[in-house]
Amino acid sequence: MLKNPRINCDARVTINDCEIQRPVTFCSPEMRPLALHPLIGYTLNQMVQYSRLIDATFAALSDHTRRGVLEQLGRSDASITDLADRFHMTLTGMKKHVSVLEKAGLVTTEKVGRVRTCRLGRRAMAEEAAWIEHHRQMWAQRFDALDDIVEELKHQERHHERQR
Repeated sequence: MLKNPRINCDARVTINDCEIQRPVTFCSPEMRPLALHPLIGYTLNQMVQYSRLIDATFAALSDHTRRGVLEQLGRSDASITDLADRFHMTLTGMKKHVSVLEKAGLVTTEKVGRVRTCRLGRRAMAEEAAWIEHHRQMWAQRFDALDDIVEELKHQERHHERQR
């Protein structure tokens, strides 16, 4: 689960190549095992640079109207005018939404005469899926570690109660 935890003297821990930092705290003796656990009380300080395309994709997907436009275009191509009507927006507002989707590579547009037709882009979003999977695994590991801590504390509590 956790590979190579290293504790530095400046209250930093590196686990799975992620640097975690915890402020120094004082606690009661019964809470010390929890407070000293390498994952409790730390904040993640992971300086990662993502590609501009991933940033653009997540920014585009952050708006419910743009997600709706993508769903609509998944069913059939549509003009900006049709999309504006379906979403009860001005033409200018819909053009802005489509522009954001286009910059992210999620939508392509083609102008024929006076009509600009929108369709889904050909991007598979593999980089975004890999980012999501990486973070899903990271959180799964953290929740597993938290489950281990809870079980250890329950075990200690039962042991302590038996000794009374």
